[in-house]
Amino acid sequence: MALLADYHTHSKYSRNGHGKGTVEENVRVAYEKGLRQIAITDHGFNQKAYGIRRCDIPNLKRDIADAMERYPIDVLLGIEANIISSKGDIDINDEDYKDLDILLCGFHRFVTASTRRERINFINKNIFCELMHHTTKKQIERNTNAYINAMRKYDIDIITHLNHGCKVDVEKVARVAKETNTLIELNGKRLGMSDNEILTCYRMGCKFVLSSDAHRPNRVGDCHLGLEAILRLRIPESAVVNYNDIPNLKKSKRKKRS
Repeated sequence: MALLADYHTHSKYSRNGHGKGTVEENVRVAYEKGLRQIAITDHGFNQKAYGIRRCDIPNLKRDIADAMERYPIDVLLGIEANIISSKGDIDINDEDYKDLDILLCGFHRFVTASTRRERINFINKNIFCELMHHTTKKQIERNTNAYINAMRKYDIDIITHLNHGCKVDVEKVARVAKETNTLIELNGKRLGMSDNEILTCYRMGCKFVLSSDAHRPNRVGDCHLGLEAILRLRIPESAVVNYNDIPNLKKSKRKKRS
């Protein structure tokens, strides 16, 4: 097996030191590790502490173009968007989406919710549940609906670190991920799902993507946690879209290098 792409990496555009490297540094490491494609996917706009700012998108586009001039590797512009309501709203609008080659989405703390009510019932309650190490059935249902609605409302390519900080009914989410051709990430920093839940996704017909979630350039391409799970659970290589292949993404506008 050979990793050919890493679709979840952060740069200095994830503000306040959350991302440590430049776009070029991430791209250089990806090239040196033999990857054919990398995505720069900084945190979404509603992440108050370290989300990318809309005014930085033109600069990010320029940095990506510059990096592609220096290295023979395809570089995608993406966002790791935030789910900001139990109705599945995310912090991306139509104008934002026109600039994106790839769209990742997941739950994160400390984001601006769509309404005050959603801040209390969706964001804050999940933080509380995580601190208490217990999520109620009602909250799991609310979270599950948020993911399902998000996948049906937006052209999301990848759901990131599923079940981390926001517990869901994995079988129900997996069913809609299969229906909408949404990839399930096996994250290089954390696996929120149990082995049984990963197997449930596979049995439901989902496809996986291995990602580093790198916040430092030297972590780009480091997907060992996900790879170990794939090998441990004897999931076929054909279920992993970025090993030995490059997937067709929903909104890739950029012509791939020959």
